[in-house]
Amino acid sequence: MAASLSSSVTSLQSSLQLLDSSIDILDSGVSDFPRLSKVLRTRRHFELLPEPTIREAQQALLDEITPSIAHLLSLASNHVEKLARREQTLKAKCELQEGRLSSRENRQTSTQSQNSALRNHAGVGSGNAAARAVELRRLVQKKERLQYAVERLELQSTQRERQLRKSMAAQ
Repeated sequence: MAASLSSSVTSLQSSLQLLDSSIDILDSGVSDFPRLSKVLRTRRHFELLPEPTIREAQQALLDEITPSIAHLLSLASNHVEKLARREQTLKAKCELQEGRLSSRENRQTSTQSQNSALRNHAGVGSGNAAARAVELRRLVQKKERLQYAVERLELQSTQRERQLRKSMAAQ
């Protein structure tokens, strides 16, 4: 019986060794399990949404942006209109200044010719003629001032008419 018992003990020891090596193999295979489970876990990088949800989000965004865009467009158009009015005003001022320059040149030319005529006339006549020449010169200057004022008022009236037409057209 001792021989059968001894063979059972050896068989049991070999089974234990086999079980220990199996446990070691399993332990080495399972020791990396937490890392493997983390690596193999599926993650949602991109969430898929239904099309109606996307359309609702697009519409909400459009509803939010549309008033701002409309406001910016109105500001831009108002600024463009203001610049156009300013351009017209500057053009009218330019025309007014050109009119002033041309009338001044005309006045200088006519004054020079009148002065030379007065000098010729004053040299021939007496003291009464000199007084008439001074009076004539004063009247000529007054006439030139009045012509200048009339031209200026005409240019201003045309400018105001343009502005009135623009304001009526804008309404």
